[in-house]
Amino acid sequence: MLGAAATASIVTVLPIRARAADVTLRLAHFAAESHPAHTASVQLAKNVAERTGGAVAIDIYPANELGSPPEQLEQTVLGAIDMNLPTHGALDKYNKAFGTVMTPFAFRDYEHAHQVLDGPFTEWAAPKIENDGLVMLSHWEYGFRNITNNIRPINAPEDVAGMKIRTPPEVQIVAAIEGLGANAVQIAFPELPNALNQGVVDGQENPIGVIYHSKLNEFQKHLALTRHVYNSMIHVVSKGSWDKLTPEQQAIIREESANAGALMRKLVLEQEQKEIADLEASGMKVTKPDLTAFAEKVGPARERLAAVSGEENMKTFLGFLQK
Repeated sequence: MLGAAATASIVTVLPIRARAADVTLRLAHFAAESHPAHTASVQLAKNVAERTGGAVAIDIYPANELGSPPEQLEQTVLGAIDMNLPTHGALDKYNKAFGTVMTPFAFRDYEHAHQVLDGPFTEWAAPKIENDGLVMLSHWEYGFRNITNNIRPINAPEDVAGMKIRTPPEVQIVAAIEGLGANAVQIAFPELPNALNQGVVDGQENPIGVIYHSKLNEFQKHLALTRHVYNSMIHVVSKGSWDKLTPEQQAIIREESANAGALMRKLVLEQEQKEIADLEASGMKVTKPDLTAFAEKVGPARERLAAVSGEENMKTFLGFLQK
């Protein structure tokens, strides 16, 4: 009896199944803390922690705390950062297929974009970046990009001609802006407010949420809903970090990544119209030009992008649009 009792006490101390070692993953992104991307990131961290019983924690570093967007992505490829939320234009540097998404005037609306990206595009493109050390989990949101400026209201492509417009260093956006007759100027985003205030550039282009949350209306008089390029944040994780997780943890993170993306999409779409109204109430002059003439102007830009992204890649992507 004494032996049996001793054995029983030992069994109560030892776990029935050893739990995987606790893991802390660092998630870096470039959005402001007030932006839906950060709200979605917080939900991701909360739900993953709860569903893994605290075995997986996600620490969030917003607003470029760990470096510029290209630096964050490079560090994720190298494994120094575990998770990142780059755009298609950033991933284009690693695989040209991703750049096709930012073809000017490719998507009719948000629903069209989501159907293409969640379905055939992900099946086609996700495997392509694993060789670069990245696992693609899900598409989140960023939005259609629009032009602001301090010169004049934009109602036709001719109104854009000659303006100096700040763009990120992504060839798709540069090609779209130059296709409309403007001069594309690359300036790091943290330096943009000063550049606008000092007149280094006449305007810039970004999704409504970025314009609103970054308070660019304090430096710009006019907003035109040109919707010239669409892209989204994409939740990626370093392959090295991913391989350290158990299959159960991986499944949970995949599910919660998709849930976070759905939340961000919902918030962006819900908030966009209110943000436009708030920007207008703050004094911005908002125009909603007929985009047919704009789309007709960027034919050469599409040809330029096909040469950059690869003719076969562009052909495949355009096929997804038609389906």
